[in-house]
Amino acid sequence: MATYIIRRILMAIPLLIGITILSFAIVKMAPGGPTAMMMDPNIKPENRVKFIEKYGLDQPVHVQYVKWLGNMAKGDFGTSLVRKGTPVSEMIMNRLPNTLLLMVVSTLLAVIISIPFGIMSAARPYSKLDYSVTVTSFLGLATPNFWLGLILIMFLSVNLGWFPTGGTHTLNAPFSIWDRIHHLILPAFVLATADMAGLTRYTRTSMLEVIRQDYMRTARAKGFRESKVIYKHGLRNGLIPVITIFGLMLPTFIGGSVIVEQVFSWPGIGKLFFDSAFQRDYPVIMALTVISAVFVIIGNLIADILYAVFDPRIEY
Repeated sequence: MATYIIRRILMAIPLLIGITILSFAIVKMAPGGPTAMMMDPNIKPENRVKFIEKYGLDQPVHVQYVKWLGNMAKGDFGTSLVRKGTPVSEMIMNRLPNTLLLMVVSTLLAVIISIPFGIMSAARPYSKLDYSVTVTSFLGLATPNFWLGLILIMFLSVNLGWFPTGGTHTLNAPFSIWDRIHHLILPAFVLATADMAGLTRYTRTSMLEVIRQDYMRTARAKGFRESKVIYKHGLRNGLIPVITIFGLMLPTFIGGSVIVEQVFSWPGIGKLFFDSAFQRDYPVIMALTVISAVFVIIGNLIADILYAVFDPRIEY
């Protein structure tokens, strides 16, 4: 297993380099630039030239990329072009805990709710419960995150006042765990909705195939309770296809957090990416792109490892 993990990590290095090359080229081809977003249009031409030379924006694109890649290998993502030279690493570290908290809670919420409902739906196919779960799942898949977030804010926050409209905590209030949880509930639920619906459908489909297998009939013939047959004999095999979806949920949470954090004013890296894209803050965009790619690789690696954990027939 250790050899396999090391080999996968080494294989990820050229993949990351390829992603950075494409991302760097796309960012540079975008119209406008940081000077157009942050500087007075009436600024003197010589001051504009000094700014461009200071950050090396006058150099060829391949030279800029090589310098950026060398600094990134040392753990230096550069400084922000818009936020007065603030280190990019500092900006990300200040916001990363908020995004990780949102991702962890959303993942747990999606898994805890979707897998049991998927199993119950498969155990009672074409029942009222099955139809209810199916309709709810399709509604969750079809509902955009930003629309659901705005609707919940309108009814639960503005009209009823049950939840705050945004942020991670109440301003000028002492630290309180309940206050943090209160602010976390709505964005975590909205972020988990789409993955929760998809995971429920995959769990139901996978368990339906397992329930029809001969070894499940044998377990029932031996007199085992139905709950033991499903959860002990069927669940372990039924979860193997679901693991693939779970591994791919990490990068989707990163992408989904861009919209959810913007709607709920959640100060995470998703909102930072959104703001930096509009401001053409190249160093921040590239750093967040690399982090997103790393999450994708980690998610796939976790899925492969979980295969071996749940299925003893798989060895690396």
